[in-house]
Amino acid sequence: MELQGNVTVVTGGAGGLGLATAERIVAGGGKVVLVDLPSSNGEQVAADLGDNARFAAADITDSGQFDAALDIAQQLGELRGMVHCAGRGATLRVLDRDGAPGSLETYEAIVRLNLIGSFNVLRLAAARMARNEPVDGERGAIVLTASVAAYEGQIGQIPYASSKAGIVGMTLVAARDLAARGIRVNSIAPGVFDTPILDRLGDEIKASLGAKIPFPPRLGRPAEFGKLAAHMLENGMINGETVRIDGAMRMPPK
Repeated sequence: MELQGNVTVVTGGAGGLGLATAERIVAGGGKVVLVDLPSSNGEQVAADLGDNARFAAADITDSGQFDAALDIAQQLGELRGMVHCAGRGATLRVLDRDGAPGSLETYEAIVRLNLIGSFNVLRLAAARMARNEPVDGERGAIVLTASVAAYEGQIGQIPYASSKAGIVGMTLVAARDLAARGIRVNSIAPGVFDTPILDRLGDEIKASLGAKIPFPPRLGRPAEFGKLAAHMLENGMINGETVRIDGAMRMPPK
């Protein structure tokens, strides 16, 4: 798809990887709708991005709220792109220190947000895109966010790793399913990126994390994620793929 003149919805767009993706799309002449929680600063972020950006407050697991966000997107123009970055992690072990079973509620909450939320975004965006007239045979492109934890989840990441592995698992199936509709589906599996969630660790710990990456020996930059996401939207031959962006890092057990 062409970024120029078309609309892309970016979930988790008020900061981090989502914001970097939105910036890249706007720089390429596209229009964006940032979807994030009402408690985010998404309204101000959209204003800072300029006339080609809007903010829509929504919980991605709530079908009504996300459908309303898609309505806002279609007021800007044809919805042809979706980059889904919203999600979170939690620390949970199978058994705690006393040997008690880990919290099923915590596990369920993370899987609901990261995996079920991804399917909700996928299905609702695809339904809108399927109504578009094809351009070069294509009606839309969707990019989901997995994680290297899908392949090398660390101790304590069991709900996060499970949910991200589910996203990897759904990518090819969704791409095959939506091929007849002219809609592509891909995923990105980022490693350790320098996003605001890491700021609480401090510069010294962040530098230590970056030094463990083979090359380049630093944390990933959100703009690098945004560049890949935009390329996946634009390149019509990339379909059904999950692409790692991690500097050749492989996570240790802990």
